[in-house]
Amino acid sequence: MKRILAAFLAAVLSGTIAPECQGQYTTDWIANTFGTNATHVGNAARSMWVAPEGVIYTSSLWDENEGGVAIYQNGQSIGSIGAHDEFQGSAITGNSIDLFVALQFDKTFGSGAVGRYNRTSKARDLLINVSADTTERHADVVTGLATWGQFFYVSDFPGNRVRVYKTNGTWVRDITVSGPGALAIDRFGKIWVAQKSAGTVLGFSPTGTLLSTIGLAPTSRPSSLYFDPTTSNLMIGDSGPDMNIKIYNVSHTPSLVGTFGIQGGYLDTTTGIKGEIGVKRFTRVAGIGKDSLGNLYVLNNPWGGTWDLGRAAGTDIHSYSASGTLQWTLQSLNFEGIAAPDPGTDGAFFYGGTNIYTGTAGGTFVANTVDPIAYPSDPRININDRGRGEHFGQLATVGANRILVAAGQNPDIFYFFHFNAANGYIAIPDATIPGTAFNTTARIRNGFCLDSKGDVWAGLDRTGAIWHYPLTGFAADGTPTWGAGISTPIPGTITPLTRIIYLPESDTMILAQGIVGSIDWTSIGTRVEVYHGWLAGNTTAPNPVINITSANPKSITAAGNYLFVGYVHTVPNIDAFNLTTGSLDTTLINSRPDTVYVGNDVDSMYGLRSYLRTTGEYVVTKDNYNGSSIVVYRWTP
Repeated sequence: MKRILAAFLAAVLSGTIAPECQGQYTTDWIANTFGTNATHVGNAARSMWVAPEGVIYTSSLWDENEGGVAIYQNGQSIGSIGAHDEFQGSAITGNSIDLFVALQFDKTFGSGAVGRYNRTSKARDLLINVSADTTERHADVVTGLATWGQFFYVSDFPGNRVRVYKTNGTWVRDITVSGPGALAIDRFGKIWVAQKSAGTVLGFSPTGTLLSTIGLAPTSRPSSLYFDPTTSNLMIGDSGPDMNIKIYNVSHTPSLVGTFGIQGGYLDTTTGIKGEIGVKRFTRVAGIGKDSLGNLYVLNNPWGGTWDLGRAAGTDIHSYSASGTLQWTLQSLNFEGIAAPDPGTDGAFFYGGTNIYTGTAGGTFVANTVDPIAYPSDPRININDRGRGEHFGQLATVGANRILVAAGQNPDIFYFFHFNAANGYIAIPDATIPGTAFNTTARIRNGFCLDSKGDVWAGLDRTGAIWHYPLTGFAADGTPTWGAGISTPIPGTITPLTRIIYLPESDTMILAQGIVGSIDWTSIGTRVEVYHGWLAGNTTAPNPVINITSANPKSITAAGNYLFVGYVHTVPNIDAFNLTTGSLDTTLINSRPDTVYVGNDVDSMYGLRSYLRTTGEYVVTKDNYNGSSIVVYRWTP
């Protein structure tokens, strides 16, 4: 609250002293269905329960500005429950009175706990420790929850058991199950348990006797379950290669009676472009539910995100009528990440670290660029990767080729990807810097830039130099290659160097100084040097030198003749500095405060991107981790 209040006061003061705006700009957003703080769709929902009256509850590990259990009805946000960091996100269920939700690790009770919340008061009135594993801070311990009458059921994954409790918290029995996951209870009290990695769903009697085994394909990954009492069908969400929902009649011996969703989901190439999101083109089916009218709700979890489960690639809820017609979607597709305007579409598309967007007023979710089937070692889904999720996208379009660089919030390693026609929107992993492709093991601690021609500029740690890796071409499949690094000493007037931006169209190098005397290599100081004619030989005479007078600059981007600066712990404003004169020409504040929430600040090193369209309009994108969206400014000087 102190941070929010400070940001508010700073914004008020800044608004009174900001320079007169030169030209006109608009404020917009993408990557979230709703643009205001009060109505925004919650971040990274990983489980869902639907009440009979059509109220939807989702659970997330982290939502910066609201409770981790988000509540929706009729395509609208209607509130939340709990603190923003209270829940694990892995499992949620409910009944007419209560919700049962897996809790995040807490220093008081550890991991593996479930909280009971009154749906009316929204208060937690019971805490149950269900697992002996109480030390896990990252992986899920509780992997499934379900209710039936006076009972609720919990999958204790490391305990290899399903635990049965009365809804008052009284333990009843344990059922031994290897690797239990999602749960569903049928009308007779039969307990259905998904074994995700095994590709099976087991059916137990209410007393724990194994009665049925549904064997899916070996590659299937049953990630969610729902029993439909009106049809006696068990719906199984498959996050394996099929990316669909399998429907089994379980009134007697289980039998497959149908599917819902396009086989292959967003990776199918017969009904769309590979990676393309669309009606019934699902990603990970993380939740399934129906209301009393027969409307079906499907929670997708787009691919992306590593050990920090609060930074998954988004929330994507689809509502279908009883006849299977899409009625509406609710989407929150960005948290602590940024998308770069695509020069190949003159800024109409935006490429994030894992997703592609287009449009205005929330925009359209175009594609998820991760293919976990073809590229299971993709660093964007590798749990052993050192980053917190590579959701910050940088993009170069060179002829018909695109190069995507994905990185984390405050990165010192960057991941390279390419695209080709055969793989559609899928970003194919290529290389990293540091890494063998660039012949270095040094971390990037003095700035990084992928310029518009595909060249790479890197400030390798402890080398005292700016390294330039020129793009040498593309293989037939679109794979880029770079030449050997060419080093130029860092000018002494800008040490310690913390940011690099190179604009090849004008041969302009922009270097930002860090905080002198500080060991924080992620922050920017007050001095920015602009070198016109850098490759022509001017590496020692900056003109102009820009002095940043606002507090706490954090992220910079540049296009055309302007440098854009964003700040942390102060204001959400973006200052535009003229690269010819060095003057502060305008400050982008918010032209639509009643419609668009722009967040508090820019809490990331590369949280701004920019592009100069052929029309003369600048498009500037800003990370809005507060509202789980991306702010888009369009400015014509």
